[in-house]
Amino acid sequence: MILKPGLMRLKPRFAIFEGIFDIDAKKKRIDDLSSDMSRQDFWNDEQQSTAVVKQLKSLKASVEPWELAAKKFAELKELADISADSDTGLVAELDTNLLALQKETEQLEFKTLLSGEADPSSAILSINSGAGGTESCDWASMLLRMYMRWAEDKGYSVKTLDILPGEEAGTKNATLLIEGAYAFGYLKAERGVHRLVRISPFDANKRRHTSFASVDVIPDLGEEIAVTIDEKDLAIETFRASGAGGQHMQKSDTAVRIVHKPTGIVAQCQNERSQHQNKQTALKILKARLYELEQEKKEQELQKHSAEKKKIEWGSQIRSYVLHPYNLVKDHRTDHETGNSAAVLDGKLDEFIEAFLKFRAGKL
Repeated sequence: MILKPGLMRLKPRFAIFEGIFDIDAKKKRIDDLSSDMSRQDFWNDEQQSTAVVKQLKSLKASVEPWELAAKKFAELKELADISADSDTGLVAELDTNLLALQKETEQLEFKTLLSGEADPSSAILSINSGAGGTESCDWASMLLRMYMRWAEDKGYSVKTLDILPGEEAGTKNATLLIEGAYAFGYLKAERGVHRLVRISPFDANKRRHTSFASVDVIPDLGEEIAVTIDEKDLAIETFRASGAGGQHMQKSDTAVRIVHKPTGIVAQCQNERSQHQNKQTALKILKARLYELEQEKKEQELQKHSAEKKKIEWGSQIRSYVLHPYNLVKDHRTDHETGNSAAVLDGKLDEFIEAFLKFRAGKL
């Protein structure tokens, strides 16, 4: 019977989790927000109510898995205390349940790697094709599909905020809003340059080509973290939203581009229905990028440009996807690799993300 010694090993881990996840404080916050939602006038302020619902959902996503695992642990401990070793059927069932609980605690342990202030947030992911024209635009399209499939497999919702098709094929650049608990915490592992090596479908001579695209990920902060922006620091342009082939989606100038003059940071949105909505979304992206810029400055001060940060720069790829003359996807930061490139391009990224987060935490 492995149950009793197995439970002895698990017990201190649950005590650690309770402290790391700050369960008591989060449960109190859940009670407070739930109380707010019960007010009759709660839904009168749509923006505020949406922010509260989002925060409540994020807190529950953090607390509920821990509570469920803790409940299973207590039940197994109780059954272990009263079960007889001679009841082989029950013992085997309890041992199976213990193994399942151990896997759950490993997942909880993995979540301790997502302890950054913005990690529980949804994510704003941008893809930009590199030099190389059609080849790079097609590669950007492949990455766009890969992240959309990954998000769907995770149960996240995906919304296209901005997209510019390539002149002949593919995507020149695109911005997605990926909504769900810890989307940013996971996807921050994807920031950097992604390199593709393959036989080009656009080359009549079937030569091998190398293409690059950069991926940037910032947290969707919503109203949770305040970023002050002076209106005089903004240059706001409006233009007509364009679709594939340069056709106008609308006849009026609904698309919005905002430039933050002190930093040169640009944010734009063209996929909302009105100019006002596009402006609000662009401002949200701008605030998130300014927040992330400040976080990077703080990290650089602490780490003095760590090797990980250098690898995010354009021209130094974080990951290579080789489709010819062999199949290999390799992350150059962690050395994690797989020969199943088709699965990775179909959204199976969790192994790479987990390897990066462990590497960053010094556990790899």
